[in-house]
Amino acid sequence: MTDTDAPYARRLDAARERLAGADADALVLFPSTNLTYLTGHDEHPSERHFLLFVVADADPVFLVPELAGEQVRAGTPVADVRTWSDDEDPVAAVEAVAEDLALANDAPHVLVDDTMHARFTQDLRRVLPDATWGLASDALADLRAIKDDAEVAALRHAGEAADAVVRDLREMGDEVVGMTETELARLIEDRLEVHGGTGVSFETIVGSGPNGAMPHHTHGDRVIEAGDPVVLDFGTRVDGYPSDQTRTLVFGDAEPPEGFREVHRVVREAQEAAVEAVEPGVTVGAIDAAARDAIAEAGYGDAFVHRTGHGVGLDVHEEPYVVAGGEREVEAGMVFSVEPGVYRPDEFGVRIEDLVVVTDDGCVRLNRTDRDWRTD
Repeated sequence: MTDTDAPYARRLDAARERLAGADADALVLFPSTNLTYLTGHDEHPSERHFLLFVVADADPVFLVPELAGEQVRAGTPVADVRTWSDDEDPVAAVEAVAEDLALANDAPHVLVDDTMHARFTQDLRRVLPDATWGLASDALADLRAIKDDAEVAALRHAGEAADAVVRDLREMGDEVVGMTETELARLIEDRLEVHGGTGVSFETIVGSGPNGAMPHHTHGDRVIEAGDPVVLDFGTRVDGYPSDQTRTLVFGDAEPPEGFREVHRVVREAQEAAVEAVEPGVTVGAIDAAARDAIAEAGYGDAFVHRTGHGVGLDVHEEPYVVAGGEREVEAGMVFSVEPGVYRPDEFGVRIEDLVVVTDDGCVRLNRTDRDWRTD
């Protein structure tokens, strides 16, 4: 086993151990972030059967198209890699694996990938007609929620790339005025690449003026005017792991709209309160309440229309979710966003977001740029 394989071998072992805790007999994955997390192999889903079988009492088995066999053998710690060719019936190959793993001899409880295409789940049902079914997240969500050192390092580097772009935007100042939202989004994406990122974590959000009041507005042909508050939410990837940060900036020498300064102050204080609340043993609901209460006390409670945060890993949205009333306790190694916002329809929006990693006695931000709205 190579040094590269070692962390994936440990994750596969941990997944096998967690099957018992989920009262499950098998885990079946297809090309997804779950499969990448356990094996290091990044594959795009296609019409071909590309499946990983994990059981508690036997070695994992990959069943892949023949054309991918050598790549999977060379690039993953899974020793048992079986292939099928295009002139063979892949369902028969699935059936053979199920028989070898003793899944066809009983009524197993099988966890399938949360994003598995219906055609593959239907084939599994044909092969295992007496099985009961669950989702892979039943066994993997808690495992993936705790990041190891390599994952945190990748998330940190992705955050540094996003921070560098925020600094670029602040330095541009008046140059942004007159650009369309889409033009600024493309500039942001180019700068993310310059600063060491690969692609984008999600579609870049540039919400200027009243468009900023729509939390998931992406970008359009609206021209950014001097004094417009602009919600800028973007990220990139490093080694597959994303950044996700938001700043609300005002470009040009015109005054921002009436009420903006106050709203921005409230959101900034709410974000700070939530970050300060993070430590092991605190519930996600308490972290959400720290932000939500600060906003409600200022009179803007009805304008905070989403959760305070979400876990970030190979998926931009994953466990834990920082939501009102949530009872899950945070643990050291978790990484999640803290992103309260206030949205005034037809006027403007304000959101401030950082990723934090939970430490033994608190948390550390993975985004370090100024959270003020002013630019140079």
